Amino acid sequence: MTAIPVTERRAALPRDRDMARTDPRERAGRRSARRPGRGAGEPASAGPSPRAARGLDAFTFFIANLQTGFGPFLAVYFTQQKWTQSDIGLALTVGSLVSLLFQMPGGAFVDASRSKRFAAGFSAFWVGASAVMLAAFPTYLVVMLAMAIHSAASCVLTPAIAAISIGLVGHARAGERLGRNASFSALGNALGAASMGAVGYYLSNDAVFFLAGALVLPALMALSFIPSGRGSLPAAVGAPNRPPPEPAPAEAGGIGVLLRNRALLCFAACMVLFFLANAAMLPLVGSVMTLRASETATALIAACIMVPQAVLAVTAPFVGRLAQSWGRKPLLVLGFAALPVRGLLFAFVSDPYWMVAIQVFDGISASVLGVMVPLIVSDVTRGSGRFNIALGAVGTGMGIGAALSTALAGFMADHLGSQSTFLGLALVGGLGLVVVLLIMPETREPRDGAP
Repeated sequence: MTAIPVTERRAALPRDRDMARTDPRERAGRRSARRPGRGAGEPASAGPSPRAARGLDAFTFFIANLQTGFGPFLAVYFTQQKWTQSDIGLALTVGSLVSLLFQMPGGAFVDASRSKRFAAGFSAFWVGASAVMLAAFPTYLVVMLAMAIHSAASCVLTPAIAAISIGLVGHARAGERLGRNASFSALGNALGAASMGAVGYYLSNDAVFFLAGALVLPALMALSFIPSGRGSLPAAVGAPNRPPPEPAPAEAGGIGVLLRNRALLCFAACMVLFFLANAAMLPLVGSVMTLRASETATALIAACIMVPQAVLAVTAPFVGRLAQSWGRKPLLVLGFAALPVRGLLFAFVSDPYWMVAIQVFDGISASVLGVMVPLIVSDVTRGSGRFNIALGAVGTGMGIGAALSTALAGFMADHLGSQSTFLGLALVGGLGLVVVLLIMPETREPRDGAP
């Protein structure tokens, strides 16, 4: 046996020890994987760090607060500025058209961005800036520009939040995280409406938009708690032993693959039908309430808005957890089924207070779709690198359905009456339910759910 020189042994032994030495995190991962109660192959740290999770909670909450200023307060503010109804309608139309046109480009921007956190912060800044522009310079051209900036920035903000959420926790736990987002968003909407209403009442309507602009500061502070996540954010922060995702083939990223994705096209068609039936329902309820209880109509309409938000805040996290154990389709059926039931009840119930109670069904649909839309899009585009542009495409379909809904319902209400209109909207919602039941596939992969 040939002896190894001392110098060679001294040089070789450390290398041998290094080769045999296992990274402590790897050993910890193997030990924790053997603990009872863990699923096979589940990483030791499957969730984000508490700091990142709380940062995303707060960011979602403050962004919902900020966006509340661009709801009903816009019409009040424009009216106070002595704008005509045609000018108000044109300003709102500009925002709607930009939102419709920029859904897919906004998603493509997020897909191309190396840091989803930067995309979210960039868009949040411009949403806040547009609110300040409205309050500080309420001239015609500035308002039109501000409305366009707000709509374009929002088209980036929504997919960026979804991408950050899925990136933090991984695909297998995305449902619970998206449900948590929806809950904090609902709380933000409710608190934002209450606080901005109080500011508008006690101070001025200008102050509502200055407050909305100021809310971007705590939103950006909350965003700083989330790791930058350069790249596609496919793995959970705080999960060092999670293997990196398999690289997608070069051709997988093409937009053409989305057009050949039957599940994505089917889901988009379902969402068009849903919003075709849903978007006009609450405005029609407001018109009916104004005719039946004019003195309390404003308070009743506010209650119609708050009831679904309360249901959404309470049930969205539960929906997210069920999406992992039950699968997507059973919950999607539940959300779609609530819409025709709601339309039928509105058609045959005349008491305004019962109409407020019926809005519970709107909360059920909102809770389900608030989680299912980004989750199902993530399912059907997995590995394509086109999640955000696909989410924008579905959002475009939703916008088209909503625009057609108000036009269709207005024509029907003028010629057939409110009861027939509610029945027609319920029929369209029922058609969407049939499509979900018969055509829409289950998109959850077996390994994403419970064993």
